Amino acid sequence: MAALRTRVTVSETGQSPFAVRIEMGAQEILGDEPAAAGGGGLGPNPFDLLVAALAECTAMTVRWYARRHDLPLEHVEVVVDHTRRLVAGAAEPVDVFDKVVFLRGPALDEEQRARLIDAAAHCPIQRLLEGSPLINTRPGRPLGELFDR
Repeated sequence: MAALRTRVTVSETGQSPFAVRIEMGAQEILGDEPAAAGGGGLGPNPFDLLVAALAECTAMTVRWYARRHDLPLEHVEVVVDHTRRLVAGAAEPVDVFDKVVFLRGPALDEEQRARLIDAAAHCPIQRLLEGSPLINTRPGRPLGELFDR
C-alpha cells in the first residue's frame, strides 16, 4: 500500500500572540487562540480544527457512500461536540467526541439510513483518532540558516 502524504506548514504571523498562517496545498487559513486564552480570535484554534476535521470527514464519507451505493441522500449535516470528561470506568478524564449525523432524503428507507450512519462511524479521521498514530518530532535548522545561502 502506498503511503499517503499530507503536508501542512504553520508559521507565526505576528498579528496576535498566537496567530498562525496554516498552509495546506493551495489553501491557506489563519489560526489563533480566542481572546480569553490570550490570542486575538483571528481564526480557529487547534481543537476547533481537529473537531472540524472529524465533522468534515464524516460528512464527506457519508456523501461518498451514498454516491457509491446510489442512495437517495439529499443532504448531510454533521455536528461534533468535543469535551474532556470523566467517563465510567476511567480513572482520568478522556477526550469525548459526540457526533450527530443529520440525513435528509425522504426516499431513504431505515436500512439505508442505518448504512449511512454506519459509514459515518468509519470515516478516516475517526479511525485515525481511535487508533494509535505515531508522531515523530525533530528539530529543523534555525530559520536564519534557510536564508543564509
